[in-house]
Amino acid sequence: MGTYVLVHGASHDGSAFDEVVDRLQRLGHNAYAPTVAGHGKNAERDVGLAAATASVVEQIVAHELDDFVLLGHSWGGVVIAKVAEALPERIRRLIFFSAMVLRDGECAMDVWPPQNRGLITDLAAASTDNSVMLPFPFFRDAFMNDADLATARSVYDKLSPEPYRLLSENVDLSRFETLDIPRSWLMGTEDIVMPPGEWGWHPRMSSRLGLYRLVQMPGGHELMYTNPAGLAAKIVEAGRD
Repeated sequence: MGTYVLVHGASHDGSAFDEVVDRLQRLGHNAYAPTVAGHGKNAERDVGLAAATASVVEQIVAHELDDFVLLGHSWGGVVIAKVAEALPERIRRLIFFSAMVLRDGECAMDVWPPQNRGLITDLAAASTDNSVMLPFPFFRDAFMNDADLATARSVYDKLSPEPYRLLSENVDLSRFETLDIPRSWLMGTEDIVMPPGEWGWHPRMSSRLGLYRLVQMPGGHELMYTNPAGLAAKIVEAGRD
């Protein structure tokens, strides 16, 4: 049986993976879903990527985890790339789950579809703490297009504003680009957060991984809520030796 560390995306916290963690544990695996610094209802929003990365590294070290599969969802792909730089010898495989794969020197905003960048910057400018909270209609149609309205509303109510620094900070990934940790790309086939075409998830983001294992399943961006059992099974598939 394996060990999995699941890193959430923007505006989420570790509880987003609660049902997936439970399913993985019932399958006999060890699974952890840390909350990244700057996330959660009462978190400090003035957080940069160094602190966000350190918060995950510290939890991995505290649990004495080794030979584990590290998954990053959405913006969490940025975090797992930096964690891989810090702990390359501990990680068996990386899974990018509909995740941002940045090139050295890029920020998350650089890979966000241009037609939506203005919305993000305007929301941050209008906030009192330089954070971003997507409006529900956008979240419902782009992020949870495979869910009914009640489920989409329930998930939205769990979200919290995302620190804009974590979206706009340029990331040094020069070391990540030299690592040879095996990689997998996992996604829902109806995920339109990155709209299909020039700015789509796959193959635009996935091709940046070099050699990778491709695993797909039906569904949208928030599969941890809409199909946690199916997602757990696909995580095992993506993470196998």
